[in-house]
This record gives sequence, structure tokens and C-alpha cells, in this order.
Amino acid sequence: MSNPFTDQRALLAADAFADLSSHDVLSITGPDRLNWLDSLTSQRLTTLTPGESAETLLLDPSGRIEYAARVVDDGETTWLLMDAGTGAGLAEFLQRMRFMLRVEVADRTADFATVGGFGVAPQGAVVTWHDPWSSVVAGGWQYAADEPDAVTDWTWSESLVPRDALPAALAPEDAAEALRIAARRPRAATEPDATTIPHELDWLRSAVHLSKGCYRGQETIAKVHNLGHPPRRLVLLHLDGSEGGLPAHDDAVLLGDATVGRITAAARHFELGPIALAIVKRTTDPSAALTVRAADGDLAAAQEVIVPVDAGATAGVPRLPASADPSRFRRSQPGATAAQSTVSSPRRQRARESCTASPAARRVSTDAIQRCTGP
Repeated sequence: MSNPFTDQRALLAADAFADLSSHDVLSITGPDRLNWLDSLTSQRLTTLTPGESAETLLLDPSGRIEYAARVVDDGETTWLLMDAGTGAGLAEFLQRMRFMLRVEVADRTADFATVGGFGVAPQGAVVTWHDPWSSVVAGGWQYAADEPDAVTDWTWSESLVPRDALPAALAPEDAAEALRIAARRPRAATEPDATTIPHELDWLRSAVHLSKGCYRGQETIAKVHNLGHPPRRLVLLHLDGSEGGLPAHDDAVLLGDATVGRITAAARHFELGPIALAIVKRTTDPSAALTVRAADGDLAAAQEVIVPVDAGATAGVPRLPASADPSRFRRSQPGATAAQSTVSSPRRQRARESCTASPAARRVSTDAIQRCTGP
């Protein structure tokens, strides 16, 4: 068995590749492939040039993450590198959305294996995807207030090689996982649950284009980013390592006796010691000491903020004061009582009276007619 700290150092020094052969691989061919994929997912892909890398998310109509894909196009084929177990579901969805477009979707997992690393691509690589996580992509947004070296130095790449040409000596995926956690880098297999939206993971940084055309879930992306706040936020936890154990995926994170979140991934880092990524409630005090309830016992945890409490609401629209009378802003509805139909503006009141007057007396301006709210 290899030493995990040795493997991590070898990966960072570009002296080894990580075995990601369990990951899924999809291919899309046909002249409409990039425009089609752009219309379905969160990233702008229409301008992707051969060899250029991107990351994109397929969201549900409520903006929740369903799939994440690492995208690279070679000029003839768009390759989607997927976490293990996620490729088949995305392929099924894409097949249903083809309609009359000139695209072909194929699952190539049986033909190609994925290897990852920080150096040049391995010999025989068919295509290489370069992770954009180290900086904010065009059209993206970063909520994190700082960028530690583990993020800015993140030059990770993933290559596809024929399965019969897979390099013999590879570091286990766990070694790469510890480095990923330190880089605060989300992935589809660990961080999202059934209700996760990209804002909670700071995933607008690399996988969302805020000014591209319509796609499923875009309304939630825009609303939360401009007007609201994500209900939860990603944190990096530094764990008490005196007991020697690590929490498991979905282990509870507590503030006092109250559960405020869950662990998404944990590992032992060669420099930082035991660390974990966790999703916690937005209002959890960033300075509070937390506890992780693991199978082997409770672990003390210190927070390192990734997504801040005030993430979102970038448009700066002022909120209605708590003392304001909401009836002043209520629009009249058919059948409403007089109290429910209060009109806040004398100008609107005059428009109502004009609209309900007899035809002979209805001498109102176009502007008033447009403001008519009905009887």
C-alpha cells in the first residue's frame, strides 16, 4: 500500500498521475453539438475552440444541480468527463433532447480511462481537459473573499487514454481528493445533494456564465445572485486529529446541540492534516467552533469560510422596511375588498375612476388607461 502523503507530494511535483479510471466519459459529435449543449447547460460553450476547456452544469427547473461535466472539444468531438456513476444519467437526458438537431451522444467509458495530474499529459492521451478553477472564468463570479495558494496554484488537468494504454503506476484517487479539498474545489460526486444550487458551492466561479442566453434553471441563478442569498454555504473544516479518525460523507455538523450542516468530503492532507468540506446553514456563525459527529466519535472543527454569509444580493436592491404598510404596495385583484384594494398613488386612483366611468365620461389619457387596474 502506498503512502498517501508521498502520493500527494508526487502529484504536486508532477511526478505521478492519479487513477481516475472509474470516471465516466461521454462524447458528442455533429455540427450542432456546441450550440446544443450551450442551450441546455449553465456555461457559454458556443465559442469553445479546439483544445479549450470549460466546465458546465445541468440544472433542474428550480436551479438545483443535476449533473456537472468537464468539457473539452477537439474540433470534431465534444468530450464530457464525468464523475463516476453520473455519465449514464446525463447521456439519457441528452438523448431525449436531441430532437431534429445534428448531434450524436455516446457513452465512451468502456473505451477510455481518465487520469489526472499537474504536469504534462501522459503519453497516448487522446484529449486533455485543463481545470479552470484557479481563476474566475469569463462571465463567472467569485463569492470567496480570499484565494489561498491551494486555489491559485491549482493547475489540475485530466486526460483520456485508451483503456489498454493506461499507465501502470498511478497514485490512488484518494491522494488527489485531499488536494482537491484543500483547493476548495467542488465536484458532482460529493458536494451536491438533491437541493444544492451552484451559489452554495461558489461554483459560479468556473461553471456558470451569468450573461449567456436562456437555459434551464437560469431564473434561480439570476434571482439568488442579484436579489437573494444562498440558503447554505460551503466551508473548509480543519478537524481535530488527535483521535485519528475521519468523518464520512453526510456525517452531521453541529453547532452546540443543533445540526447545522453535513460533511461532503474529508481527507488527511500532507500539510494541513485532517480537513473536510462541509455544507452549513448560511446563518451559522463563521467564527463559531463546530463539532462533527463521526462514527468513531465527535470531532472538533474550526471553520475556514469559503462562501460568506452575505453572498448574493449583488444588485443592491433595498429591502422593504419591516415597519412599512404592505397594503400600500398591494395590487388590486378582482373580488377584493376595499381594504385589500388600497391604491398607493392618487394618479392610479384617478386612472381607476376613469376606467370605471360611463363611456360618455371616459375621457382619459393613454397613460391612464395603461394604469387601469379593473373594477
